[in-house]
Amino acid sequence: MNDTATLQPHAAAEPKTLVEAAYNRLRRDIIEGVHPPGEKLRVEHLKDQYEVGAGTLREALLLLVTDALVVGQGQRGFRVAPISLADFEDITRTRVLLESEALRQAIARGDEAWEADLVAAFHRLSRAEQKLADHDVSTTEEWETRNRAFHEALIAACPSRWIRHFQHILYQQSERYRRISLFRQPIARDIHAEHQAIFEATLARDATRAVSILSEHILRTLDAVKRMPADFFTHGKRG
Repeated sequence: MNDTATLQPHAAAEPKTLVEAAYNRLRRDIIEGVHPPGEKLRVEHLKDQYEVGAGTLREALLLLVTDALVVGQGQRGFRVAPISLADFEDITRTRVLLESEALRQAIARGDEAWEADLVAAFHRLSRAEQKLADHDVSTTEEWETRNRAFHEALIAACPSRWIRHFQHILYQQSERYRRISLFRQPIARDIHAEHQAIFEATLARDATRAVSILSEHILRTLDAVKRMPADFFTHGKRG
């Protein structure tokens, strides 16, 4: 799937430059609520906190503007992008449309190599989900990475690079909401069982069932966020 390389948003892979390292750290802290929604991001303060120069930090912040996690305010600097239930509902319902179609196409087109990659991704995710009860930051990071990889493996055989590209963007946009709801657990759910059901229906090439389960899985996070306390949308911090 090399044709997607130029379409992928900025990845949090192993940093190759100071800008990438600053970007990765800032992105993680915004997603985890260290910098809550609406907070002003003052370059003169953050450059010391993140141990980089002002120019490097501004470049990292501009990458985060591209990710829609930070809002540029012209001469007034930068702020953490706000969050809202309406925004997350829009993100979620659009993601359901795109990811469902991508999964249908992947099931129709996927070969044995796709199946093997999916089996491996599910196995790694299952191992990470066994550790989730610890609520450790490193454990959550591992789960998020493997959860993303599983969802990408599901649709990897979809021939439309644009569908995969926009699904990736929507997945990233939902991450702030998903992470916080994961810690607060406003509704009872067995995430591993949800993933296993999606995995089994997909391997069985039952597109109708797989899409139905996937849609319900994504929408359950929206249901969880709807039950969050009101301060979630103003502070966005774990608690």
